[in-house]
Amino acid sequence: MAHPSQLGFQDAASPVMEELLHFHDHALMIVLLISTLVLYIIVAMVSTKLTNKYILDSQEIEVVWTILPAVILILIALPSLRILYLMDEINDPHLTIKAMGHQWYWSYEYTDYEDLGFDSYMVPTQDLVPGQFRLLETDHRMVVPVESPIRILVSAEDVLHSWAVPSLGVKMDAVPGRLNQTAFIASRPGVFYGQCSEICGANHSFMPIVVEAVPLEHFEKWSTMMLEDA
Repeated sequence: MAHPSQLGFQDAASPVMEELLHFHDHALMIVLLISTLVLYIIVAMVSTKLTNKYILDSQEIEVVWTILPAVILILIALPSLRILYLMDEINDPHLTIKAMGHQWYWSYEYTDYEDLGFDSYMVPTQDLVPGQFRLLETDHRMVVPVESPIRILVSAEDVLHSWAVPSLGVKMDAVPGRLNQTAFIASRPGVFYGQCSEICGANHSFMPIVVEAVPLEHFEKWSTMMLEDA
């Protein structure tokens, strides 16, 4: 999760998020080079008294400053389109979970099981135990197996919500009357935190999302225990 005074993104926990981090660094380097060049040109024009009477009426320089930005845009657009298609691919998911947004909590339904579902509320500050995070911990975590394609069906019952987990590279709007879908693969075990990313009302910041990625055998034991308790 994020740390105080952190400047970069959270550590990637899915292949898509790793690609997004690489693209961010790629685009940021291009922006840095452009900014450096523009700053140098500004300083040079302000500080020097030398002029060239032909530079303002040159076809060559017009060709350069037309083609060069186009090439730069292509270098940014191609990786971006690739990642967009990767994020949209949902091939043979091993598990499908329906996330329903409410004011102001999430409910999860494991649609591959007959009767496995629960509500996920934020743990109040006075009930937190040492090691839990304020405003981010929930009483029931969404448990998923590691290295398995997970499909998330996202919707809402009342107002707009948004199901987002930054370290997994997932953010999908929850719209009443509409069923959106997204997917992710947790590449390592861990607990990953997110929040509703839509301004959905007074308690908008109090409907956290906690995804716990565990090995497959642990997930099977958890699902069996949940079904027995249902």
